[in-house]
Parts: sequence; C-alpha cells; structure tokens
Amino acid sequence: MALQTLSLNRSYGGTQGVYRHASSETQTDMTFSVYVPEHREGTKLATVWYLSGLTCTHANVTEKGEFRSACAELGLIFIAPDTSPRGQSVPGDPANSYDFGLGAGFYVDATEAPFERHYRMWSYVTEELPRLVAEHFPVDTGRQSIMGHSMGGHGALTVALRQPGRYRAASAFAPIVAPSRVPWGIKALGGYLGGDTATWRKHDTVALIEDGARFREFLVDYGDADQFLNEQLRPELLQTACEKAGIPLTLRRQNGYDHSYYFISTFMGDHLHWHAERLKA
Repeated sequence: MALQTLSLNRSYGGTQGVYRHASSETQTDMTFSVYVPEHREGTKLATVWYLSGLTCTHANVTEKGEFRSACAELGLIFIAPDTSPRGQSVPGDPANSYDFGLGAGFYVDATEAPFERHYRMWSYVTEELPRLVAEHFPVDTGRQSIMGHSMGGHGALTVALRQPGRYRAASAFAPIVAPSRVPWGIKALGGYLGGDTATWRKHDTVALIEDGARFREFLVDYGDADQFLNEQLRPELLQTACEKAGIPLTLRRQNGYDHSYYFISTFMGDHLHWHAERLKA
C-alpha cells in the first residue's frame, strides 16, 4: 500500500513522522502520525495505538500529548490515526455540530445513509491501518496495546474487549464508557448505526462487559473538574460493570484536572510506563 510522507522531525533521538494514504475503507485520503524511537536496525518494537477524541485529528496528541520522551525511554512506537474520514464528498452533521460527522467518527462502521460509504473507522483502525503500519514500520505485531481519550477512550476500550488476543494492554483518559446512555453516544450511534439499540451494544464498553466480553485489566484516568464528567463520561458505570465481571480496573480520579490535553499530557507518562510493563512481560 502506497504511503506519502508529509513531514519528518527528529525528537528524543527518534523520528516523528506524519503520513497520508488513500484508504480503501473510508474511500478518502487519511492522515496519521507515527513516532519511532531510536533502535537497532532490524529490531521490531512494541507499539501503542492512540485513538483521539471529538473534534481531533492525528495532530492533537502528536503536538500536545508529550509522549515522545517516554516512548524513547521505553522503546515504544506510538501511532495516532485520525478520528474520521475527511474530504469534500464526506457528509458531516447537518447542523454543523462538533459531536457528529467530521471529527466524530466514533470508531464504528456506519450502516446508515449517507454515512455508510465513508464512515468505516472501526475497520480502518482495526484492520486497514494496522496492515499498512506493519508493512512500513518496525512494529512487533505480537506486542501491541491501545489507549485513547474521550471518544477515543470509548474506541480503545471497545476494540480491546472485542479483540482481546491482539492487545496486551488497554487504557483511557476520560472515556465515554456507556455511549448508549449518554447524549454524545446516543446521537452518534443512532446516526451511524440506526435506531435498533441492540446493534449499539458492540460499541459500548459497559454493554460489551455486560454481554460477556472480557479483557485482562484496564487503567482509566479522569479529572474531577472535567466539564463532561457527569453527563457524558459516567466512569462509575464502568466501575460497576468491571466489579460485577471481575475485570481488574484501576480507576484514578485526578483532583482539579479537566478534559483537555493539559490533563492528558500530565498522565501520559504514567500510562506509557504501565503499557510498557505489559508489552515487555
């Protein structure tokens, strides 16, 4: 698969790259970033996937996430896809709202018109992009983990629960843990998947756990000053579901932190060290 290099920058001895390719899943060009730490030639490296939140592209975490120092220290490749398809032919929210359409793909394969042609972010981040990355970068496909923020936290946790054999670790910052029960998720899942709420459950972390999906353990951070905490995030629902299912959950309430990248960058190193322990075990 052809890959266009948009930029390369040296950082902490490694290389931060931004790339573009023509996606067969989304029928659009897609842009993503990859940080590759300094390493011995021929070495395959453990890989962390990062899924971003509403309104974001690959650039938000790439520019604000402060992950490169830890990745260089730990020998981790860090991959940041986009959150949705983009382009003139791609439909967005009819009301131009930020929480649906462009920048808000919710990591599902849409089945509803007019979104079903382009909005195939589930297949893109779990199948197409991993194949492309494995072809062009020194990834050890047997040592992968996944993390994300907000909408991307929802994506990371659901991907891990549905593909537990692929990922050794999964964590999230301020994830939307029960999209079937909160306004952001109800709008997105209804718009992309239709009105049959039973079809939403495979894209809902709490519902997946209730329906029997399992993962070895989760690490989740949220800020108690997050403006979306009570209405959209509902971490207590994840805690209850994990307790009932016997899934180990480290749920950390961070005093004074909000939903922004100031929060994410503060605890990014913690998460990457936690991932590295499990990726190298």
